[in-house]
Amino acid sequence: MELQLWVEGDDPVEELEDLANWLGQESELRGRVKPAPVIPAQGELGGLPEVLIAVLGGGGLASALATSLGAYLSQPRRRSVRIRMKGPEGQEVEVDAQSAGDAERLLQIALGNAEGLQ
Repeated sequence: MELQLWVEGDDPVEELEDLANWLGQESELRGRVKPAPVIPAQGELGGLPEVLIAVLGGGGLASALATSLGAYLSQPRRRSVRIRMKGPEGQEVEVDAQSAGDAERLLQIALGNAEGLQ
């Protein structure tokens, strides 16, 4: 199951790289969160990734991702950053510093799990 993540903030490209590095330090998530491939337009050499793809399976990976996102957003310097998540069926949610405590519930909603709505 794939989850797309992108960052909204003052410098989304830098923040996305920072988030990718943060998530890459989590042993459960290592190798499961990667920048989406960027296909350059004709005449372009390439571009910077705008989206991370998280490949989640069983074993509590969604919970580990939610915990890590909450910790990332709870850092004092991250107050203006918002992370948007889009699940495999198109559900989108947004999490920021104020809603970091709800990161797991929001992630479950993005993944289409009805229990996330409770």
